[in-house]
Amino acid sequence: MNCINRRYLMYISQNYSYAILRPLQQYILSQGGEVRWFLEGDEVNPSFLSDAEIQITRVSDVIQWNPDAVFVPGNMVPNFIPGLKVAVFHGFNAGKINRRGRLDHFEIRGCFDLYCTQGPETTLPFQRLAEKYKYFEVAETGWSALDPLFNKDLDNPYIDTSDTRPTVLMCSTFSRNLSCAPVLFEKIKELSLKGNWRWLIQFHPKMPQDVVEKYKALQNDNLQFIETDNVLPLLKAADVMLCDTSSVLIMFLMQIKPVVTFRNVSPQPYLLNVTDIDKVESMLTTALHMTSEDKHFIEEYVNSIHPYSDGMSSERVVSEVNQMLQLGRTVKKPMNLVREIKLRKKLSYWKL
Repeated sequence: MNCINRRYLMYISQNYSYAILRPLQQYILSQGGEVRWFLEGDEVNPSFLSDAEIQITRVSDVIQWNPDAVFVPGNMVPNFIPGLKVAVFHGFNAGKINRRGRLDHFEIRGCFDLYCTQGPETTLPFQRLAEKYKYFEVAETGWSALDPLFNKDLDNPYIDTSDTRPTVLMCSTFSRNLSCAPVLFEKIKELSLKGNWRWLIQFHPKMPQDVVEKYKALQNDNLQFIETDNVLPLLKAADVMLCDTSSVLIMFLMQIKPVVTFRNVSPQPYLLNVTDIDKVESMLTTALHMTSEDKHFIEEYVNSIHPYSDGMSSERVVSEVNQMLQLGRTVKKPMNLVREIKLRKKLSYWKL
């Protein structure tokens, strides 16, 4: 089913969402559909939009445009915006527990008609939830954000063919109790000055600014700090990742490359976890000489969470959406007045 005469809204609230939705946009446009962007809140930068991308700035204009479907890489979207609400996720299930004591990845907030899951590990739990709540559907499609990961780069600014040293990519979550960045600062400083490896550093956009500034000050011939809305080129440029409990490590594993974690809350066989700062260097060295057993553990895990390496997840997502639109398979979602009021207040929209 093609996209001709259909309208698709990209609803985002964080800068990293651009990279998640652009593969979807590319496929939709190639199939004759229309795409618009709506940016919620002040944590997303409109300057990241390209000249060819069209932004709708007012909720009233979104409603007038009347999208057929709304793609959301976040947790919530207002019910008063028209269109089939599609959850495409902002990352993988990293096992984070929310304030209610539940796995945040599987929290149902009454916003979506369709969940496009990434692989069996998340599909089965969402299917059980769909049977329980009975107002949304689940389709396993793979994650659109990873499509470019499986396509060759024509130009990757982070690959230096003249530098033959191994490249270490350090990423970190912003959560105070989980972040490795503040704890490992002195160790990273020490290792970067040794010059044995080339370092790329990239943090979650919500990382405290004081931590960001400290790492920016570390930059030298061996270490580069990068702020970007698209982490994929960094993942492709690195030989090994150093991380904590951030879900970005799962994206890195998709390439069957090793990840060293520091005090991961749920260490697994496919991760090389350390709890001692002084063991970080030796574990990175071990990772750079990955064994066949380590590779097997990673491959087994990847097959359970995202068994798609064809770069066609966006096509599968759009196909599921179009099929649902064609059949008109939607059920009225439960009303949550508190959430509705909060979203109306946030977006300054009070019309009924």
